[in-house]
Amino acid sequence: MSELKATGERGAILAQYADGPAQLERIVKDLSESKLDQAPSQGGWSIREIVHHIADGDDIWTFCIKMALGNEQGEFHLDWYSPFPQTTWASHWAYAKRPVHSSLALLKATRANVLDLLAHRTDAWERSATIREPNGEITRVSVGFIVEMQASHVFHHIKRIEEIRREHGITSGEL
Repeated sequence: MSELKATGERGAILAQYADGPAQLERIVKDLSESKLDQAPSQGGWSIREIVHHIADGDDIWTFCIKMALGNEQGEFHLDWYSPFPQTTWASHWAYAKRPVHSSLALLKATRANVLDLLAHRTDAWERSATIREPNGEITRVSVGFIVEMQASHVFHHIKRIEEIRREHGITSGEL
């Protein structure tokens, strides 16, 4: 069994995690519905689809954090999710059709909720959950690792959105 723990400094990770929703909102707030539908010319998700993907990923992993804080003996399963590629989930969850405001609100609320939990549980960072991979492999993941992973995930996709904006000549303030 492998164990995954945060590699960065806790304060820096928490600051990045807390800042993610505001930075995502900043990069998309001035975009019209048609601009949100811009995608890379070489293929890939539109800006709109990326926003939904970020919020849903955070929502899924928040459950793992709560499980680790409540029952470290439980197993967090993604066997319902793993059989399908993320593009299938994007289709099932209508990423290309939905407005982004609810996903931005969900991300903001989820992050605030997790940060509140972490502030009130001094042992939270090192608590962990067991994840059974589809191949049967077992991995222990600490809450700190999950928070670090999700913090990085938002900024990875913010860079992708910035690339899409540049490719399509979408400047700040342009609607």
